[in-house]
Amino acid sequence: MAEESPSAELARTRRERDLYRRLLRLGEQNELGPLLKEALALVVEVTGARQGYLEIQDDDDSPGRQPLWIAHGFSAGEIEAVRSAISRGIIAHAVATGQTIVTPSALLDPRFRERASVRGARIEAVLCAPIGADQPLGVLYLQGRAQPAPFSDEDRENAELFARHLAPLAERLLSRRRRQEEADATRGVRGTLRLEGLIGRSAALASVLRQVALVAPLEVNVLLTGDTGTGKSQLARIIHDNGPRRNGPFVEVNCAALPETLVESELFGALPGAHSTAARRIEGKVAAAERGTLVLDEVAELPPPAQAKLLQLLQSRHYYPLGASKPVEADVRVIAATNADLQAAIAAHRFREDLYYRLEVLPIRVPSLAERREDIPGLVAHFCASVCERHRLPRMTLSPGAVRALRLAAWPGNVRQLAHGVEAAVIRAVGEGAEQVEAVHLFPDPAGEVRQPPTFQEATRQFQARMLREALEENGWNVVETARRLDLARSHVYNLIRALGLERQK
Repeated sequence: MAEESPSAELARTRRERDLYRRLLRLGEQNELGPLLKEALALVVEVTGARQGYLEIQDDDDSPGRQPLWIAHGFSAGEIEAVRSAISRGIIAHAVATGQTIVTPSALLDPRFRERASVRGARIEAVLCAPIGADQPLGVLYLQGRAQPAPFSDEDRENAELFARHLAPLAERLLSRRRRQEEADATRGVRGTLRLEGLIGRSAALASVLRQVALVAPLEVNVLLTGDTGTGKSQLARIIHDNGPRRNGPFVEVNCAALPETLVESELFGALPGAHSTAARRIEGKVAAAERGTLVLDEVAELPPPAQAKLLQLLQSRHYYPLGASKPVEADVRVIAATNADLQAAIAAHRFREDLYYRLEVLPIRVPSLAERREDIPGLVAHFCASVCERHRLPRMTLSPGAVRALRLAAWPGNVRQLAHGVEAAVIRAVGEGAEQVEAVHLFPDPAGEVRQPPTFQEATRQFQARMLREALEENGWNVVETARRLDLARSHVYNLIRALGLERQK
């Protein structure tokens, strides 16, 4: 091999330095999916591969367990062909031998040219490296070059460096995922429901999902209750998606947003001339939801005339559009949602008691975020990634301190408020050029002071100071009696008073 010129050697050193930096950045990922996506994009870019496939195997043999994989540049059909070749062909050879395979043309390589998968896809340049040493954890498969040339020695070195670096990262996240799943109270019910976009593993969420699994397949009305922002609309969608009407329309109406004079027209429709704005026939939301699901959010805000017509719909499955003399048959499932106390509304004569009992066939209370704080880290990671993708911002993560601050904070607006808070924080962090979202981006102090959550030691010190001060004041600052009450040595009480800076109020 010809000796490299100084300029070529410098360029190579710079490429290696940049690769190492980007490999180190991979270690910031805390989820397997994003790690694999970013990792494959990196190695495809560095090696100039046209197509790439990356798979990590989990040794968990639970029924239905699937390996984690991601592909680049393959069509859907090609991906299936590559995945089916895991147990045979080039990939199988690399995994079985634990050796990197590089060939300028698999079609001409005597090791692979007779394989049907190679001949069928007419595979040329290939670089395939196992991930992991003794027992490969997965495999990196690169096929074809963006430029008409085989993979070089430098490409091979970079791929092997990448595979060595990725193995411990993937193993760490696999272990983390196993621990999370062991603590995932929702694991048992997740296999029975379609839960698109639902984040969480708390016992409170698991309880709700068990109720959803019970009610979803039944043709009964459902009343969802819970504070604002808890996710009642998302839960209504999950009930629809897992029920017999999943292929029908899903129509959601915010009753509080409808003008009182047009509520009946919006819900039940109107014939021409039925009111001043009905110049033509108006199709209501009930008709729009035919053979599907009608979600009435903020149902407590319906005015009395609309409540009466809704009661009729639930009782007889018929309704009268405004101006109509003949009833219209309705084939809809009704899910109502509210954050109001309907019992109090009934007592105040703002809500019909008979309608309440028609809606409350199977009530489900959606827990507040305060009841499922263990779900906050997963929620904020999801919101952060979503914000970056939606606004086309650089990928950001939240620092451990930021996550801790989020878990300690009060969220009266629940999940919705949390999502908006994370979105604002990501935008602030990107605007400042920060590498991560910090607590100061989440809770900016107008006075310029950073409000950080207390460390364990600080929280312990605050608790000791509060408890000791209360005991001293209850005993008139009698140290002997205070020591007896707290079961401490008198000398220790004196030491704590000095260490915590406690002084008797004049």
